[in-house]
Amino acid sequence: MKPAEIHPQQQRENPEPQEGANPMPWFVVVLTALLLGFGVLYIARSAIGNAPALGDGRSTAELQGAAPAAAGAAVDGAAVYASRCVACHQASGAGLPGVFPPLAGSEWVAGKETTLAALVLHGASGALTVKGSTYNGAMPAFGSQLQDAELAAVLTHVRSQWGNSAAPVTADTVATVRKATAARTEPFKGDAELMPLR
Repeated sequence: MKPAEIHPQQQRENPEPQEGANPMPWFVVVLTALLLGFGVLYIARSAIGNAPALGDGRSTAELQGAAPAAAGAAVDGAAVYASRCVACHQASGAGLPGVFPPLAGSEWVAGKETTLAALVLHGASGALTVKGSTYNGAMPAFGSQLQDAELAAVLTHVRSQWGNSAAPVTADTVATVRKATAARTEPFKGDAELMPLR
């Protein structure tokens, strides 16, 4: 048997690369160890109460967020709407067609204030008809997140914007509805439960 012939093209090829015993350069290992050591020392020596000027400039109070509205204090319904409702119902109150119902011209917004308060307190899931269109989604409950004054302010805001002209909602009304529906533990089942309250 004659030996395999090596063609000139094969002779020009480089040998297959092989991983050496030390694939990572030593200076990369040393630099990584130094950076890791520096990070551990920096964190260990940093005080948790450093001045805000050393960070992004925000104080502890700013990082904790706005305090709940004090009893009797005026609440900005537009601000509550912007922080809690605008993602779904949009700044224009038009909602998203087929996904989130509109508040502008909604019969639920202009209807009984107690029904609207109950809806926002406990949320809703399932088919809900608004302005002749059916929306099959879920609205979260805000009863545990907002106080009566905040709920009243946002409901009043919604009932007076985008062409709506319904009467304001008071904190006492929200408190009454909250007490009357305190036993409720799940969202309203859309039209099935809300239509009789309308």
